[in-house]
Amino acid sequence: MILKLAAALLTLFALATPARAEVPVVGAVAPAFSLPDQNGAPRRLAEWRGKWVVLYFYPKDDTPGCTTEACSFRDDISLLTALGAQVVGISVDDTLSHKAFAEKYQLPFPLLSDATAEVARQYGALSDWVVMKMAKRYTFLVDPAGRIAKVYLTVDAARHSKEIAADLKALQARAAVR
Repeated sequence: MILKLAAALLTLFALATPARAEVPVVGAVAPAFSLPDQNGAPRRLAEWRGKWVVLYFYPKDDTPGCTTEACSFRDDISLLTALGAQVVGISVDDTLSHKAFAEKYQLPFPLLSDATAEVARQYGALSDWVVMKMAKRYTFLVDPAGRIAKVYLTVDAARHSKEIAADLKALQARAAVR
């Protein structure tokens, strides 16, 4: 009985394919959302209109890669803020998990709970296996007008915040020339 159940679960897992949705392209309007932050307060993408938004999706609170990435954003928050950017993290973890993660590492930016995984799906950032859903480590740089300015589908967690800062400087310099 147990072997049959295990075999059935393995078959389901093997047959399941990650959810595939289109990743928004540069120039597209960033998909709108309203999600609770680590304190349970509803946060909407629209509240940051007029600012650059570093919208980063990450798999799981308090895991090695996700902690490295979050702490890099924390350590570079002054630089990113000086460039007019708001950092926002999103995963499918619940608000309680986000709250503990944010407090443990003193993260000075919102962590949003996408418990239904709908926002991750809209951004093409969802891995959905029958038994588990997890956000992919994708980042979207949203410009002050609410459009996707840059998409990062391959992320080095330790250097990502510095990469974002450099790209923000370049994008702002290009916009100033126009």
